[in-house]
Amino acid sequence: MASPKTRALVVLNGALIAVLGAVVLAPSSLAQRGSRARGEYTMVSGRIIGGNANAVYIVDSSNQEMIAVRWNESSKSLDGLGYRDLSADAQTQPGR
Repeated sequence: MASPKTRALVVLNGALIAVLGAVVLAPSSLAQRGSRARGEYTMVSGRIIGGNANAVYIVDSSNQEMIAVRWNESSKSLDGLGYRDLSADAQTQPGR
């Protein structure tokens, strides 16, 4: 007969194998399925038009997107200022 410690270890190993199988066989998330390319980022600082504050412009060249953020000293966080889809902007016809 197996000792209680041996049975406990066998049950524990079975449970760990079940958890490992659940993690491996679980469906991947949307970001892992390749719907969005891994970003290549460039950050540039600049002045905001019509204000005395500065902003950081972050360009994702892989996904053709750009965001602008600025530092909010009172809340110690970044505030989003704007977003642009650069590929959509490149496809639009400029007006006269």
